[in-house]
Amino acid sequence: MSKIKTRFAPSPTGFLHIGSLRTALYNYLFAKQHQGKFLLRIEDTDQSRSVKNADKQLISVLSKMGLNYDEGPIMGRGTQISEKGQTGPYFQSKRLKIYQEYAKILVKQDKAYYCFCSAERLDKLRTEQQLNKQAPKYDGCCKKLTENEKIQKLQSRSPYVIRLKVPKQGSVKFNDLIRGSVEIKNEEIDEQVLIKSDGFPTYHLANVVDDHLMSITHVIRGEEWLPSTPKHILLYEAFGWTLPAFAHLPLLLNADKSKLSKRQGDVAVEDYLAKGYLAEALINYVALLGWHPVDDQEIFSLTELVKKFSLERVQKAGAIFDLEKLNWFNGYYIRKTPVQELTRLTKPLYPDFDDKTLFKILQLEKNRLVNLTSVAFKNHFLVSLPAYSPNQLIFKKSDHLTAKKSLSLALNELTKVKLKAWRTDKLHQILEKLVADNGLTNGDVFWPVRVAISGQEKSPGPEEIMSVLGQAETLHRLQKALDML
Repeated sequence: MSKIKTRFAPSPTGFLHIGSLRTALYNYLFAKQHQGKFLLRIEDTDQSRSVKNADKQLISVLSKMGLNYDEGPIMGRGTQISEKGQTGPYFQSKRLKIYQEYAKILVKQDKAYYCFCSAERLDKLRTEQQLNKQAPKYDGCCKKLTENEKIQKLQSRSPYVIRLKVPKQGSVKFNDLIRGSVEIKNEEIDEQVLIKSDGFPTYHLANVVDDHLMSITHVIRGEEWLPSTPKHILLYEAFGWTLPAFAHLPLLLNADKSKLSKRQGDVAVEDYLAKGYLAEALINYVALLGWHPVDDQEIFSLTELVKKFSLERVQKAGAIFDLEKLNWFNGYYIRKTPVQELTRLTKPLYPDFDDKTLFKILQLEKNRLVNLTSVAFKNHFLVSLPAYSPNQLIFKKSDHLTAKKSLSLALNELTKVKLKAWRTDKLHQILEKLVADNGLTNGDVFWPVRVAISGQEKSPGPEEIMSVLGQAETLHRLQKALDML
């Protein structure tokens, strides 16, 4: 068997969909697991749908995700795109002559034909078929043209497309690596257009020609392409080429089992990165959308996924995208990431903040984050103490005098602490000792201190906040609270 080679072939029509990330990931894992190659190809023949710079965005996101491919377009100097690999160009818009040549080969071999039907005739045909409750298909009208009629139309430059001839009898059978045996009767397959009237190829022709010329051995893609596979197989057979193996991945679904779409939340990888989701968390979670390991392991690095992944354990049914589960994964990866690295990752999200401030906030909030924007950084109490009323300083089971006494005792004791001893454990001990030595409750002491230094009734523990705030700012805020009482 030839060396395994997979590809990810997105269209540059916008941001990278979460489902497309999974497709790229599975292709990467399968290739790397078998010491094969993984290729990126940009399918941009539909110029009307192409979005400016979407190709650069795709390259950038795949890089951030760690899905390094062996062949394909890469970012060169500045904003220029170059290519690596021996089977390019890797932009389909640069391969138009190749597709036209192969389409003409099929015409010469009488496996494809010129179709001169107008858009009006095709619309009328489609309407009639729908009224008769028939599947819309081309009726083969132009196959009846004589050789002279064809030559005359070509010489007069009548607009045409090139269509594939589909056998009327028999069926197309193939084994899908996920779905098993699939069979489609030829009579159900339309005589597809290969080259459009503008000279551009359809997806079907470009896809098959490129996969063959780029030596793709395994086509791993979303199940929405399953109905197109018989058309592709007929093309392979018409050219006399060896078929690749096919594997069609299950859809990603919303909680209500509808197809994952932006109507019910974010679907673009870029959206999640912009909200502070880590690449490792996205990769780990997306890998489990439709694939289950042999054991109950949930946490996987990319290296571990290469070792454990198998197409045999990819399910047929659609996979539910669960944001809460993604948040769980992201929280896990945030907790295990050093604060210094989190600061670097957060900086692009908050360019106006200095590293020192970001570091302090992350140091305090790290263990409670589900993403790097789930804290209101710009309004964070470490940056500036929010306004609060004196009544908030009083614990619900306490009173004004007790709150004032507790704050005064805390201020007095914390003033004595030496800078090198200003640590979370030491500060907690001081507050606990105040409770024990003065016949107070935890609420009497910890509550007013928490509110005084954070301005909030719900926040991390006061000892954690004080350790990050530092002694001078802590004492300043405690004195301010005392003055308010």
